[in-house]
Amino acid sequence: MSEVTILRSDRWVDVVAGEVRSPAVLVIEGNQIVSVNPAELPAGATEIDLGDVTLLPGLMDMELNMLIGGPGGPEGLPDPMHGVKDSPVYRTLRGAVNCKTTLMAGFTTVRNLGLMVYTAGFMLDVDLAKAVDQGWFPGPRIIPAGHAITPTGGHLDPTMFQGLAPGIMPQSVEQGIANGVPEVRKAVRYQIKYGVKVIKISASGGIMSFSSAAGAQQYSDEELAAIVDEAHRVGLRVAAHAHGDAGIRACLRAGVDCIEHGSLATDETLALMVEQGTFLVGTCALADHMDVGRIHPAFQKKAAEIFPKARRMMGKAIELGVKVACGSDAPAIPHGTQADELIAMVDRGMTPMQALRSATVTSAELIEREHDLGRLSPGYLADVIAVPGDPSVDIKVTKDVRFVMKDGHVYKND
Repeated sequence: MSEVTILRSDRWVDVVAGEVRSPAVLVIEGNQIVSVNPAELPAGATEIDLGDVTLLPGLMDMELNMLIGGPGGPEGLPDPMHGVKDSPVYRTLRGAVNCKTTLMAGFTTVRNLGLMVYTAGFMLDVDLAKAVDQGWFPGPRIIPAGHAITPTGGHLDPTMFQGLAPGIMPQSVEQGIANGVPEVRKAVRYQIKYGVKVIKISASGGIMSFSSAAGAQQYSDEELAAIVDEAHRVGLRVAAHAHGDAGIRACLRAGVDCIEHGSLATDETLALMVEQGTFLVGTCALADHMDVGRIHPAFQKKAAEIFPKARRMMGKAIELGVKVACGSDAPAIPHGTQADELIAMVDRGMTPMQALRSATVTSAELIEREHDLGRLSPGYLADVIAVPGDPSVDIKVTKDVRFVMKDGHVYKND
């Protein structure tokens, strides 16, 4: 192919203006968009005419884990004993497959939000990100978090997912198990040392672990403040798993940048998030698609309590104007089905265009890449996907991705 590519289709989505425009002629040089519908086209360029489809910026998933789920087990949720059965090598190979599945679904940028397994201290998601960037296999651009930082017995303590006996799968500060201010500072510094781009913490209980009640606050205010201080001093943002309102409030006091789930947030807390500019990744599709019939009865009970409240919370967050970024929590829903998150957000009250913005410009802002990701504009990276029909009218067409370009390279053209 020529260094210059002309990409044509019948329509394109201007996510900034909130409009679908016709026609679409994108001029791409190398990995960058240089013009949209220019008066003159460059000579000698490679032309790709996609016809009756709509071009979108590559979509983004701000909450997933490439290292679990996917091939070699049941669809969706991982094997319950994966934590002690899968070696780090096997797990990383699984991640490579999940990377391709995610990219082919039209998601060109993701946050891999916290390893929750034994790795002997290695940052598998950092290495996965490097391998994708070097072109070893297809996958989205990965923003890695390394090990999720959690107190002993917290929701993201990996031994809590299976309720393991003492001595099985021992963990360490290097793998994110940290108690007290000195240890949480050390845990953050270790993740930073080995290349993470965001810090993930467990601030409340959760649904899928034998931890405390899903809404219970797990880190003290002092520990949360220390974590945020360490991350912010080197320019990294902090994402907090938090269902309960008390835990969310504690995160807001500490200056956490993004709340994951937020299921039990009160209207007052949501208003405070708007005031502080705190992001929310609501993982709405969990309540619609997670196969709760295959999980432990204790987890089923928590899901039955939390999911209805999470639906109401998200509707209120949308109404109040919280900055909502798109995140699926895959593999809690299967890798490759992340477009279900956009559909779920529309079900909660977003317009289709708002859902598209959540998965593009808002997510780009969350990862501080709004200058080069999330829109089809000159100077932006050539992350482009194509879907049939008009996604501003029918958001469900985002499940039928016909074309994927990332960094100017075509990975899929159906």
